[in-house]
Amino acid sequence: MPAFSSHSTPRRVLKGRMKNTSMLTELCATHNIHYSDMMQEILCYTRQTAADDRRLPADPTELGLLPIEGFARLEIPVADFQKTDRFQIHRARCTGTKAFRNGGPRNDWVWVQTGGEANYRDLRGRVVARLLALFRIRNILSEAGAVHRLALVCILDPVNIGRFHIASGYIRVGRRVNARDMRIVSIGAVIGQAQVIPRGERQWIVNHRIDLRTFNKIYEIILSNYVQYLYELRLGT
Repeated sequence: MPAFSSHSTPRRVLKGRMKNTSMLTELCATHNIHYSDMMQEILCYTRQTAADDRRLPADPTELGLLPIEGFARLEIPVADFQKTDRFQIHRARCTGTKAFRNGGPRNDWVWVQTGGEANYRDLRGRVVARLLALFRIRNILSEAGAVHRLALVCILDPVNIGRFHIASGYIRVGRRVNARDMRIVSIGAVIGQAQVIPRGERQWIVNHRIDLRTFNKIYEIILSNYVQYLYELRLGT
């Protein structure tokens, strides 16, 4: 169960430092990720950040030499339901290919904020993604020596542009077909844990009953959509 924090403004924290992940090549080996794919995503992330002394280098050779620290857990503060001054801590795990507590590897599903609330219709700018790697990279080549705390995720696309499936009352998501599904984001974009239920080979149902806050937000959308659905049916008659 998520734990409560008494802090008024807690931050996302990377924990569980992993061994043998001091270089990008080692991190990729530990998580079974192709080095070229990881490099491509870091370069995409770099191009989207502000061009200042905190920015990571755009040269792949320089990027490959920067020190890395891999982590197995991301602690995400989520405002408690009806108590904005208290937070639940979602502990999202990402062990790569390593076992978690004498079991198999664990790489959790999370919510990632990718844009404004106008994006992805009923998901309001959020997408479901699976954690593939958690790491911290320091730009020792700049005077600022900025540290970037990042997550490599595998993004699922909303089915039907993120609209609810009226009959079931759930949102469905699926694997991307014609676009890259991996993306590197700041850990600040990871806004909480998600739970999905497999539905066939390439689709999942989003379980919005994972906690009261998620249920309340999604329920409001379901109710609004249901009213709109009944209104459209009435107009059709």
